[in-house]
Amino acid sequence: MSIRFDDRVAIVTGAGGGLGRAYALDLARLGAHVVVNDLGSARDGTGHSDAAAKVVEEIEAAGGSAMANGGSVTDFAQMAEMVARAKEKWGGVHILINNAGVLRDKSFAKMTPEDFRFVVDVHLNGSANCTKAVWETMRDQNYGRILMTASSTGLFGNFGQANYGAAKLGLAGLTRTLYLEGAKYNVRVNTIAPTAGTRMTEDIFPEAAFDAFAPEKVAPAALYLVSEDAPSNAIVGAGAGVFQACYITLTPGALLEGDDLSPDGIAAHWDRITDRTGEIVPQSGNEQAMAIFAQLQKQRG
Repeated sequence: MSIRFDDRVAIVTGAGGGLGRAYALDLARLGAHVVVNDLGSARDGTGHSDAAAKVVEEIEAAGGSAMANGGSVTDFAQMAEMVARAKEKWGGVHILINNAGVLRDKSFAKMTPEDFRFVVDVHLNGSANCTKAVWETMRDQNYGRILMTASSTGLFGNFGQANYGAAKLGLAGLTRTLYLEGAKYNVRVNTIAPTAGTRMTEDIFPEAAFDAFAPEKVAPAALYLVSEDAPSNAIVGAGAGVFQACYITLTPGALLEGDDLSPDGIAAHWDRITDRTGEIVPQSGNEQAMAIFAQLQKQRG
């Protein structure tokens, strides 16, 4: 059966262009009512435009249903008002894609504290604001699908993006707790790590790669991760039509005692500690403690 979103209400932040626009257009094409949120600023977060209204015009011209919202994700009151307007018009909110973001790239040595705080505020706190604004509604209606936008920078690092990487890995961590808290309310939470040719990357990608990495080639993963039968707690990489699964793993480790319970002991047993044989993919933080207890029981009979 084909995935559709008939009668679902979706909010997509940062949907005035790039990935967000692609998500909004596809959601509307597949039947969703879409709130197109975009402050319309430049990629460093300055300025404004009517980008959201233009995407709404595209959706309506194709026969879809949408409304524009120009609120800032950094302002919780504005996000709560956005959710209230969506509920007033369409009766609920079923899907949230946290996509809004900015870049202020510099090496950490040259990065100001203000640039660090601002990027974290937009990506991490902004996504938390939007999610908090829909959380009770989704719990009450016993249905919700939330997608956080991480990045390869957050998962694996990238020179000159300390602020961006910190925020993006924080979003993966937020997902991993919210999927636990939302489970009994049928609220599923996932993370996407997209690689796409957008306004954020236009001076990074060569022209040929820019075309190959079109946002439309990421959108299928995003829509699957907010569909009715979506998984929860997944981290999916997507770009140029290639889709990947990313996992945070834990090795069995090594129990050190006596003289080995020292910095020198850590150094001496580093190969055992980092041996990936038998590693697991924990589904909650409790599993780290459980793995430690398992080591203690194994060692001491």
